Parts: sequence; structure tokens; C-alpha cells
Amino acid sequence: MVFLAGARQVGKTTLARSLPHAKKGYLSWDVPADRTRILQGELPVSPLWVLDEVHKYRSWRNMLKGLYDGRAEGQRILVTGSARLDLYRRGGDSLQGRYHLLRLHPLSAAELGLSTAAELRELLTLGGFPEPFFGGSKLQARRWSREYRNLLLHDEIADLEQIHDLGNLELLMLRLPALVGSPLSINALREDLRVSHKTVARWLEALERLYAIFRLSPHGAPGIRAIKKAAKHYHMDWTLPTEPPQQFENLVASHLLKWVHQQQDCLGRDLELRYFRDTDGREVDFVVSEGGALILAVECKWRSQRLDKNLRYLVERTQPTQAWQVSAHGDKDFLTPEGIRVAPAHKLLAELV
Repeated sequence: MVFLAGARQVGKTTLARSLPHAKKGYLSWDVPADRTRILQGELPVSPLWVLDEVHKYRSWRNMLKGLYDGRAEGQRILVTGSARLDLYRRGGDSLQGRYHLLRLHPLSAAELGLSTAAELRELLTLGGFPEPFFGGSKLQARRWSREYRNLLLHDEIADLEQIHDLGNLELLMLRLPALVGSPLSINALREDLRVSHKTVARWLEALERLYAIFRLSPHGAPGIRAIKKAAKHYHMDWTLPTEPPQQFENLVASHLLKWVHQQQDCLGRDLELRYFRDTDGREVDFVVSEGGALILAVECKWRSQRLDKNLRYLVERTQPTQAWQVSAHGDKDFLTPEGIRVAPAHKLLAELV
């Protein structure tokens, strides 16, 4: 089986239905007639079964086990969904050996073939979700983003996570965009919302499971006094942060995460996306490690400027395979004596996925 996970409205169903034989083999849990067929075991005559949103069924894991173990030779199964598809990795009934997990992300610069800074800024403004991007309207993109957040809160979270204090959860969702790119303090959020530390932590985990946000931990390297805690967070919808430089940093973070997930899911590489910050306050926006060794360091700047001293410090001490300082505005493109590439952001993002 293949499990196709990802944020709501990122294009999972569209991609699944575009595959050969998917038209005959497609069943959605949200369609009553299809749901009846799934529960009664009356599946289509097709070499590919596409089961959409079946994670909403309480016993979905056992059902999929039965389908997989009892399938005819050559029968392929594609399962799409978001929050619950990767819970089996954290305990409960295991589907180990019966699946491949693939994570679908919003549209990216490389996927769209963007080759100029102006095109990248359009992606920055419209976001990477297919509907607002292909709509091409900044106004419609803003309306879509607001409606998407409300749908996530009142449909996905209320249905799947059994969270009843939706008022405070909505306040948390409104508070988070202004905190993008900075270490996220659960204690500060707890005080603002007047709820427990455990409650805020549980809400953040729920937003992560629904692919609404993702968090990056700090990277600690030998010989560097790196901090050990204080994760940063970013949104799958990078239009949510309140300031353009934050939106740009979020866009780069999303592109790097998409590349890391593709390398993990398709090639089995042991990559981790983190950020660097030491006890003296030196910080580099993003680092990617493989087996503990840095292979990529990236610093984001809204406008092209001189080389960041913190990036130089990190490169001198860790010698990553690649190091970039990227900007949303400016056309400088050069290599420093330390081997750091200073360039417009689309140059780096075009090399990813």
C-alpha cells in the first residue's frame, strides 16, 4: 500500500484520481454510497483501489490490514488523508511492512519551474496551495486563507482531535503567525491563553498532525555551545505570517521541508531539518543534517546584503557540504572565499523539488 498524507486541500485527491485505473477504483469515505461499499467489502473491480479519507473511520487500521492481507496478487491500494495516517508509527496497531508513506506538500518553485525573483514573489503572495495559486488573485488568496483556517478549526480539529475549547484554540491559531521564525515559548502561550502547559502542547501537536504547522528543533554540533530546546514553528500556508520577511522565511522553510520529506520518503535518506542557535545568540535560519553531519546551511534575508557573520561562524566550525545566503529582493549572485553562495532565493529553491 501507499499512504498519501498531507495538509487539507493540498491536492491529494486530485493527484490520486489522476492515476491510471483510479477512476474505476476510487472510493471516498465522505460519500455515503462509497462508505457503505467500503464497510460491506464491495470494492471496485480495478487493479488500483483509491480509498480517500478512510482515516475518519474509527477502525481504519484493522480494515486496511484485512484488505492488504486478503488482497489478490497484484492488487494495489492507495490511501489518502492527513492527520491519522501516520499515527500507526507512534503506537497501537502496526502496519509495518504493508505500506510506503509519501507526504504531499504545497506547490514549490522547482515544481512550477519558476526562474525569476518576480515569479517567486508571486508564489510568496499567493501561497503554494493549488486553489489560491492557480486562481491568481491576491484578494481571493487572502479570503481562501481565512476560510481555510476556519475550516481546519471547525471541521478537521473538532472532528478528529476531540478538542472542545475551540475558542481558545482559535486564539492560539491567530497568535501563532506573529511568532513565526522565533523560538516558540509554550509557557508564554499558556499565560496568554490562561490554560495549562499540557493543553497548549496538546493543541500544537494536533496542529502538527493536521499539517497546519511544523516545528524545527535546534541543531547541536560538537564544539559549539548550541541551545538544546526552544523549537521554532512555521505554517504550511506561508501567507499567514504578519510581515513579508517572515512570510519569506516561512516559504524557504516549507521548500526545505518538502525536499527533506521527499528524500526521506522516496530515497530513504536520514535527513533532518533544524535551525542553529547558540548560547551567545548566534543564529542561522536553517540547517539540514544527515547522520548528524551538516550538509546544508541556509540564511534568509529580505534584501540582498553583506554576508551574515553568524552564517560565516557556523560554516567555519562545521564545514557543511553547501551553505547559502538567499534573499527575496536583489540580484547579487556570488561565492565567498568560505564557499558560501550568496544569491536570490529562486536560485536555491530551483535545485530542490
